[in-house]
Amino acid sequence: MIPADAQLVLVVDDEQPITRAISAALSARGYRADVATTGQQALEKAAGQSPAAIILDLGLPDVDGIEVLRRIRDWSDVPVIVLTADGAEDRMIRALDDGAEDYITKPFSTPELLARLRVVLRHHHHGATTDVNEPIIEVGDVCIDIPHHTVTAAGDAVELTPKEFSFLSLLARHAGKVLTHRMILQQVWGPDYGTESEYLRVYASQLRKKLREDPARPRLVTEPGVGYRLIDRDADQADQPTR
Repeated sequence: MIPADAQLVLVVDDEQPITRAISAALSARGYRADVATTGQQALEKAAGQSPAAIILDLGLPDVDGIEVLRRIRDWSDVPVIVLTADGAEDRMIRALDDGAEDYITKPFSTPELLARLRVVLRHHHHGATTDVNEPIIEVGDVCIDIPHHTVTAAGDAVELTPKEFSFLSLLARHAGKVLTHRMILQQVWGPDYGTESEYLRVYASQLRKKLREDPARPRLVTEPGVGYRLIDRDADQADQPTR
């Protein structure tokens, strides 16, 4: 018996085998699950039930999944994981730009989806108890002192250029969340930028060197063709399923 106060996850997809499998997996892990098969149902249930998280397929029969996300973002910061078809990178990137926390591509493994759900719920809970404008941000063993423009990693001082500092600080403020290339470029370089992803490859490479990244356990993670995220490598990687 799942307790009434268990976290509710709203699963939005019109494919019954997928909703059945995800709902069963959620129930087995102690979550409550509810299902919406259309965008309109999703909006009504999201408003009426205040779920802890939403798993949202972008290919819905009535309202486009990205439009559903945008409408939810008008009034809620509930974490949303989007489901996308293989080859739909452009739509997935749009969803991330419009406020989705994470994505997973069909076909997917249920353990991986549950691992990503645990991560977004943990980061969302942490974000609700801290101020994103706080002067010191800690993500695992990375500590960023915003007013003094100083950074330490595993206790060691890290010397960064102003752009490197802005890049790292932006990722830290949204720890665990995928930030797209466009989002990072416009926030760090300015609104006239958005397609110069080669800038980010150079700066990410420099940051990894300065943070003395272990390639097997990175803090700064590349999402190929999408963007970057900064993680607490010990906490978040412990959640990832064994491949």
